[in-house]
Amino acid sequence: MRLIPDIAAAQGEIQALRRDIHAHPELRYEEQRTADLVAAKLTEWGIEVHRGLGKTGVVGVLRGGSGPRSVGLRADMDALPIQELNSFEHRSTHQGKMHACGHDGHTAMLLGAAQHLAKNLDFDGTVVFIFQPAEEGGAGAKAMIADGLFERFPVDAVFGIHNWPGMPAGRFGVTPGPIMASSNEFHIKVRGTGAHAALPHNGHDPIFTAIQIANGLQGVITRNKKPIDTAVLSITQIHAGDALNVTPDYATLAGTVRTFSVAVLDLIETRMRQIVTATAQAYECEADFEFRRNYPPTVNDAAQTAFAVEVMRAVVGDDNVDAHVEPTMGAEDFSFMLLAKPGCYAFIGNGTGTHRDAGHGLGPCMLHNPSYDFNDEILTLGSSYWVTLVQHFFQRPEGSVL
Repeated sequence: MRLIPDIAAAQGEIQALRRDIHAHPELRYEEQRTADLVAAKLTEWGIEVHRGLGKTGVVGVLRGGSGPRSVGLRADMDALPIQELNSFEHRSTHQGKMHACGHDGHTAMLLGAAQHLAKNLDFDGTVVFIFQPAEEGGAGAKAMIADGLFERFPVDAVFGIHNWPGMPAGRFGVTPGPIMASSNEFHIKVRGTGAHAALPHNGHDPIFTAIQIANGLQGVITRNKKPIDTAVLSITQIHAGDALNVTPDYATLAGTVRTFSVAVLDLIETRMRQIVTATAQAYECEADFEFRRNYPPTVNDAAQTAFAVEVMRAVVGDDNVDAHVEPTMGAEDFSFMLLAKPGCYAFIGNGTGTHRDAGHGLGPCMLHNPSYDFNDEILTLGSSYWVTLVQHFFQRPEGSVL
């Protein structure tokens, strides 16, 4: 492992930043204290600071030399509405809010890189540090882009990274093409006619109809899409009725759809709408169908991914880089940035949870778990990756992989 010496020496400082952010979590679009901290540090290091993109986003601009090329590095800042179970010293001080996804670590790693690069302008180009709000369901990346992120701060490519529990610390994982899925939700309301449960023929049963719809929707996955196209359709809520002896007037279903391609998503939405409408009609009910597309799939550019792999190998060696990691059906709003610019999103191993301080919760150290904590041992590795990526990015001939 080739950690940059100055960054390795700053481990304590980067860790202190990470733990301060962890102790003061802020939900999407509320990241005021975190943004203040980020802006103050960037200013302290002489980095040009811009605020207000995506409400609470922060952008730092650092120019080295006179080269025309530029690269964007992104970290997310928001926390989750989870009550932390950990009791160690840097636990959340805000009830019902927690950094349970490691955005505190992502922010600290990028700050560590920014500090080093500001002190060592040994690159010829411009680095754009993107500290993004509201990744957790708020589409903060989309909001920053809508506020002119890439018009005001044009970049040739953009890169992001996420800690990955279960992957050993000291390892990276990435793959060209889709690495995370689209995130979509659906809401169905079946409207029938209520009746006494002993006399069901006097009504039109929305519960029975909802069950047929639920069964029918699984046929979209097994019989409409190609078997080689990955997709998940999960019904996660069914609600109906208040009494044991009454058939209600309506029933509702809701859930999520995940895909790696927009074409497959188009097919699923179309077929879902047809099945919901036709099934309700078949049982003399009516149905309302709402389908919301939240995040598109996160699709890595092949050339930028090949470049990122070479950077990872330069930092941790060939054996510690999985260049074809298994994609996940989880979602990430960095996808919006990859729609706007070529780039690469990667995973950095967070270990199995043995790094946690005494007083951690009894649950697993998994993302979105109240016992989670970011692995401080990988902070300097993440910062070293960012710096090495910047150095190599401006060294490679334009249009080449390396």
